[in-house]
Amino acid sequence: MASLDELRRHLDDLDDRLIELIADRQRTSREIARVKRSTGHPTRDYGREREVILGARATAAKHGVPPSVAEELMRLLIRSSLATQERASVAAQGQGSGRRALVIGGAGKLGRWFAEFLLSQGFAVEVADPAGAPEGTVPLADWQHADLSHDFIVVATPLGRTDAVLRELALRRPPGVIFDLGSLKSPLRGGLLALRSHGCRVTSVHPMFGPDTELLSGRHVVFVDLGHAEALQSARDLFASTMVEQAVMSLDEHDRLIAYVLGLSHALNIAFFTALAGSGEAAPRLAQLSSTTFDAQLDVATRVAQESPELYFEIQSLNDYGAESLEALARAVESLRRAVLAQDEVAFTALMRQGREYLEDRRSRQATRA
Repeated sequence: MASLDELRRHLDDLDDRLIELIADRQRTSREIARVKRSTGHPTRDYGREREVILGARATAAKHGVPPSVAEELMRLLIRSSLATQERASVAAQGQGSGRRALVIGGAGKLGRWFAEFLLSQGFAVEVADPAGAPEGTVPLADWQHADLSHDFIVVATPLGRTDAVLRELALRRPPGVIFDLGSLKSPLRGGLLALRSHGCRVTSVHPMFGPDTELLSGRHVVFVDLGHAEALQSARDLFASTMVEQAVMSLDEHDRLIAYVLGLSHALNIAFFTALAGSGEAAPRLAQLSSTTFDAQLDVATRVAQESPELYFEIQSLNDYGAESLEALARAVESLRRAVLAQDEVAFTALMRQGREYLEDRRSRQATRA
């Protein structure tokens, strides 16, 4: 019989071979991206993904491997392959070839992501940020006294500073396309409208994902139409070679919807971990009794708790429509509380059914898309 050390060495060899196969798969993915571009095929093919996953499940069953393990592995590999193909497509399109972009605040998390995104498209990227500039970009010490002749000027400063930057840019009237990356537009309204009134090519952008995002498939970018069609289209074209889903809306509609998409979801998780923290129950003790639902909610709440309190307070307090979603949350909690304390099963069931019907529409839309 083989010894433990021999078996471990065999596992190490298998792991090395797996990594080599994954590397080969990535190289093939880049070739697939090239062929898709030349033949006009979209990067993502849901039908093909389904075939791969079903095939992997069937093969796993033949070899005594749980099909669920094979499916999880294939989904991970497909996601990695798509990310590889997407990066190759973005680079190949060369949107920025021969063009310049300035990112004000490009050393922050989202600003850095956007600077690197522009670099991958071939832009010559300058970054104005006291904290420095990401690798590959050119630092700009003082954007206020620069010529601002860039094709794009992206404002990625903290939300509380952005409006002032937009107003300064309006006075300079740069010729390029100008947009911010703010998660709220209410506090930026004055600066955005100043740019518009001064005849600038202005729009506003909100990437609905974090700076750690590698694959844009299934992600959303919101574009706010400020009345300059060319600027709006130019900003949208930056994402044309990706698989991101684009949404165009007005200034007011953006913040009204964000009050629920960000404001409500943040508030719900803050309330969740605040209730736990004030319950007097020790976290390790709760972990011993945790359920699937509790663990999933706790994972989301944990990520929210690690975010910037200052940013999250701005999202709650600076949105002109923020009170609407908080009131909706308060009413929902009170309805639930009344139903439980009154032992009113009918009212409780009605809440569950109402939510099920509302969410069923979303699930059916996702199934149709897949």
